[in-house]
Amino acid sequence: MTVGADGDRRPGRERLSERLAPDGDDGSPRGGAIDGTAIMLAAAKASVPASSLPLLLDRAQAYLDGRASEYAQGFECVHEDDETAVFLVPLGHWDTKGLDLEFSHREVDAVRRAHAEHLRRVGADADRRDEFETALEIREVAVVRR
Repeated sequence: MTVGADGDRRPGRERLSERLAPDGDDGSPRGGAIDGTAIMLAAAKASVPASSLPLLLDRAQAYLDGRASEYAQGFECVHEDDETAVFLVPLGHWDTKGLDLEFSHREVDAVRRAHAEHLRRVGADADRRDEFETALEIREVAVVRR
């Protein structure tokens, strides 16, 4: 149920963030460690069905989380909080990881976009938007759970 602008609850209308919020251990896709708004923005730009993006992100997240120490040692962390660490990685990172994960070109692009959108959201919140936009011109982003 969603609360409208006037405060009324409207049954049947659901926000993406509500669908992606943890509901316990029901096994439904969560979108990895990526912010729900970043997923929504990436899904709008990606050439994959929006419904498949959280599943792709979950698969990518499992891959990244299993290598968290490698990311911490090998890449620049530009933001961290209680849940995630955001790393700048070389261009082509997602192409390589996509091969390991057996993602199609479109699926790789969707995951890349979601991670980049997450960084943009972090940048907006931390007043570092320009810095992060500049970084995205020469690097990619990997968001790893802590």
